[in-house]
Amino acid sequence: MTIFRPCIDLHEGHVKQIVGSTLNDSNDRLAEDDQLVVNFVSDRTALWYAAKYKADHLRGGHVIQLGSGNEEAAIAALAGFPGGLQLGGGIRQENAAQWLERGASHVIVTSCLFDDAGHFLEHKLIALEREIGASRLVIDLSCKRTEQGWMVAKDRWQTLTDLPVNHQTLDQLAGHCDEFLIHAADVEGLCQGVDVELIDLLGAWGKIPMTYAGGVASMDDVRLVSEVSKHKVDVTVGSSLDLFGGDGVAYRELVDWNQSRN
Repeated sequence: MTIFRPCIDLHEGHVKQIVGSTLNDSNDRLAEDDQLVVNFVSDRTALWYAAKYKADHLRGGHVIQLGSGNEEAAIAALAGFPGGLQLGGGIRQENAAQWLERGASHVIVTSCLFDDAGHFLEHKLIALEREIGASRLVIDLSCKRTEQGWMVAKDRWQTLTDLPVNHQTLDQLAGHCDEFLIHAADVEGLCQGVDVELIDLLGAWGKIPMTYAGGVASMDDVRLVSEVSKHKVDVTVGSSLDLFGGDGVAYRELVDWNQSRN
């Protein structure tokens, strides 16, 4: 059954909602003249959100570090919900085990599985799997739509890779991880509706847990993800959520949605 997975997106140590496609290396540190589009900056800490998710029994959400300056906030969030949150952003073989020791249930990886030109390096995945085990690993297949279909994008979605998001890729990677996380980068943060075709592709495969993110504007979109994926794909909600300053989706509705599925 499709459930809601919560998120905590960190930028410069603060909980924010950002249009992900506008984040790049030049505005990793926010400057007045950059093009970064920020939908929301919270006056509450990452720990506050983690504690709320714990109180509402919302396990399996993700904390994402968008650039540098987020480690302290990420550590605090994991401490607030030990074993209840996944951690992504800057993960590589050398630090993955450390984040698990800090309380992450899983680590989430994309960029470390590719070279600078975007070529997939299977040996990097196998080495990481050997280091921490497939059961603690989430592969982020966040992607952009191209003429060739959806292609994984790395480095905060700046660089298109040579790895397509299709059933063959999902089959290839599924034995090396516990879950997939897939942001539809073209619609993420816009609150203008989900990528139905991508959700249909994921649901038609549906062999291990997957979480879709991108474009959810209302509870109708949450229901659409469930219906189109044949209830096989979970969903996260960002900028439209009242918890992040939005007016499209009420957090309480999502808590009730999950409870109705348990």
